[in-house]
Amino acid sequence: MVSPASKPGGVFFNVKSLFEGRNLVIATKHHKESVIAPLFVNAFDANPLVPENFDTDQFGTFSGEVERTASAYETVRLKIKKALELTGETLAIASEGSFGPHPQIGLIPAGEEIVMLIDTVNGIEISASKISTSTNYAQQQCALWDEVRKFAIDASFPSHGLILKNDEKLVKGITSWTDLEQAYHQLKKEFSALSVETDMRAMYNPTRMKSIKKATELLIEKINSACPACGFPGFSVVDSVAGLPCNGCGRPSKFSLKHIYQCQHCHNRKEKLFPEGPASDPMYCDYCNP
Repeated sequence: MVSPASKPGGVFFNVKSLFEGRNLVIATKHHKESVIAPLFVNAFDANPLVPENFDTDQFGTFSGEVERTASAYETVRLKIKKALELTGETLAIASEGSFGPHPQIGLIPAGEEIVMLIDTVNGIEISASKISTSTNYAQQQCALWDEVRKFAIDASFPSHGLILKNDEKLVKGITSWTDLEQAYHQLKKEFSALSVETDMRAMYNPTRMKSIKKATELLIEKINSACPACGFPGFSVVDSVAGLPCNGCGRPSKFSLKHIYQCQHCHNRKEKLFPEGPASDPMYCDYCNP
């Protein structure tokens, strides 16, 4: 629990008391409450609930039946807004994942998990994200059963689910060798070519579930970062200024020289110098290592 701090009018914010005993809607269809709920119960004594028959697939699916038309951040907001409308509650959390090449490294596959909390009573929106190369995300065109089998082994099957599809049909949530082989032969009857891919829905992907847990832990840490001026939760980085000097030549690098924190309630700002260390390694310098 953070120490209470005053806000205008002499009232006090106390982070835990903002959420303690309140219903926390977890906007999920894919059992993400299994990792999100225990963390919020432990941190804030909230009462987690999952809306019945809440269809998050309407906002987009990994397997392509429904295209995600909004950004990842906006999709999380849409999930929360819909869940609050359905339940009549005022506090909700949701997550959204994206998978593809690593945004900095390139060809290495990576996943980003965004977790967001919205409290309509107190006007709070706080989010956190986690990018990780710990993912089995992959897709492959296959003609032969041996190709499918090798892909499955590499993708940590059967502990992680798979999807098989051709131009007309797809089979999702495959978690046994028997079902995988049956689906392969069934789809091959209709088309010579098919594709196999990892099922990235959280309930079929333990590796992704771990990333959601880590992102949720980062969110709770961010919520507990109280503004030093008013105590409002979510005092966090809103901007960064590049220019950390190179340890070899002293020239400014692309790494952060300082981070800027700001409170979304009272707009108090604070700068933190050298958040990534006092200097950048010359191996990342455009002058020392062009």
